[in-house]
Amino acid sequence: MLTFAAAVFFLIITPGPGVLSAAGVGAAFGMRSGLRYVLGLLIGNNLVILAVISGLAALILASPALRTFLFVLSTGYLLYLAARIAFAGSKLAFAPAETEPGVINGILLQPINPKAYAVNTALFSGFALMPDALVAEAAWKLLIVNAIWLPIHVLWVWFGVQLKALDLAPHRQRRINYAMAASMLLVVALAVASGI
Repeated sequence: MLTFAAAVFFLIITPGPGVLSAAGVGAAFGMRSGLRYVLGLLIGNNLVILAVISGLAALILASPALRTFLFVLSTGYLLYLAARIAFAGSKLAFAPAETEPGVINGILLQPINPKAYAVNTALFSGFALMPDALVAEAAWKLLIVNAIWLPIHVLWVWFGVQLKALDLAPHRQRRINYAMAASMLLVVALAVASGI
């Protein structure tokens, strides 16, 4: 189980759309909004896990037309989310603070997040912990994944809030927002390019 827990830690802590957007929401809108967003990411991630465990994800992704549709949908949504992070809190903002991403936005990100499927497929199809008790194994894995996943995402929100607390000049804050949004899109582009 320690090997599985280490794999979970390293697969989740690496930058992806979830952690980068959590940091971006924290930096742009604060800890409270960031935690609401992370709650949505947590719910969405568990929906992806259920899709992976049940085989629904494999069934859906077997259709080329549906895969293309989901790719277009995910790309559009991630562009939208990255733009909101990039322009939040600056003079160029088009998404005022009263419309910050919340629980629903977090839930919506995970089912279209390519890294969520890749990580959860690797974790739940590999690492046989209890080969003779698959339901118990899935339950233990779910518990371990969530016990590691949640603090990592809260830490990323905190990191974003700390960046904001530095009270940087508006042009520097804008550059950080742009960099976080660009990093999120770069990770998604790399995941798509590598076939995830």
